[in-house]
Amino acid sequence: MTRFREHSQGAMKSYREELWFQTKTRRAYLNITPQVREAVKKSGIREGLVLVNAMHITASVYINDDEPGLIQDYDAFLEKLAPQAAPYRHNETGEDNGDAHIKRQIMGREVVVALTNGELDFGPWEQIFYAEFDGRRRKRVLIKIIGE
Repeated sequence: MTRFREHSQGAMKSYREELWFQTKTRRAYLNITPQVREAVKKSGIREGLVLVNAMHITASVYINDDEPGLIQDYDAFLEKLAPQAAPYRHNETGEDNGDAHIKRQIMGREVVVALTNGELDFGPWEQIFYAEFDGRRRKRVLIKIIGE
């Protein structure tokens, strides 16, 4: 049964925060759920949506289970689809990260999570991850929370 609830208290609010990362390795998978929860808390917004997106073309934000074997499986799968050592036309421009662009495209740019009663409204085992495919330099993730 689906329940509908009309909610019309105050005016819509928004909150913006950036997270910065600089991984020591070229590829890394970081659970950023605690940082997103902290941003939700700071925002004071109880009902709405949380957007979390990578602000660099060689990194991703995605949702999945925080299980080490699964993370290793993702890394192996992505490396098989877009091997770092493969020839990429993009690398002919002086870059060496053609694979990172493709990996990001596969894993996606952002996630949106419902915010209900001040909490991230997740399904079982869901966590938010930052995936880095061309690390060792500073990159950021945007958290934008809208609601009331």
